Amino acid sequence: MNVLRSRFFQAVVIWVLAFAILRFGIRPPAPWSVLSLYMFIISLALLVFVSSDRDSWRDFVRPMWLTLTDPRYRVLRTVIVFAVPLLLGYYAYTQAAARPQAPPELRAVHPAPPASIQFRGKEINISGVENPLRKDAAAFAKQVAVGHDIYVRNCVYCHGDNLDGKGHFAYGFNPPPANFQDPGTIAMLQEAYLFWRIAKGGPGLPKESTPWNSVMPAWEDRLTEEQIWQVIMFLYDFTGQQPRRWEAAEHASH
Repeated sequence: MNVLRSRFFQAVVIWVLAFAILRFGIRPPAPWSVLSLYMFIISLALLVFVSSDRDSWRDFVRPMWLTLTDPRYRVLRTVIVFAVPLLLGYYAYTQAAARPQAPPELRAVHPAPPASIQFRGKEINISGVENPLRKDAAAFAKQVAVGHDIYVRNCVYCHGDNLDGKGHFAYGFNPPPANFQDPGTIAMLQEAYLFWRIAKGGPGLPKESTPWNSVMPAWEDRLTEEQIWQVIMFLYDFTGQQPRRWEAAEHASH
């Protein structure tokens, strides 16, 4: 019972439980940098907890002080003296030693889209589909204007006023949001590809890109099919880019 009431024991249990939950209780697993940051914050909180008053701090350091000074713990001290350097040396070796494994997968900036996706219970064929709103040339300006309003309400915070990926939140993301002004982005893609990426967001990325390589949410729960096509029309109109046609893509592949 005295052990359970010990501040040292309580702090160790809380720290281990927090690490286990953050390391094994989150799927997909959090990056090691995020885990380290959270554990650092938890460690600071525990330090405040055990040092809240003099008695609490004395109770926390007492097991460590006894281990270092009490003759009864001479064997334990000897084990620690040898175990700690050995563990540190083993850790350094594992970090420096060459690993007999295949190189990590390269991140696909523009991963191949699926042939079709489910959008609110409806199957949409991505391969070969064109923006249906472009068929009505007379309503082009109206559709672009609606797309502009949708972009301002939902996308400008990350992709920026100038669609250059420099929104207010952009500097907190790695990799940063897409720069639509770059001719290597939407000018190289079909509109169907943009529809898939906007609808499914980061969670819909395939294995070679993984969700951690995009913070964009899946917009299919907040935007309708027509609204996504409208904002895509605005992206191309504002940047002066033209969407890549399927015919051109097929010709280039041959």
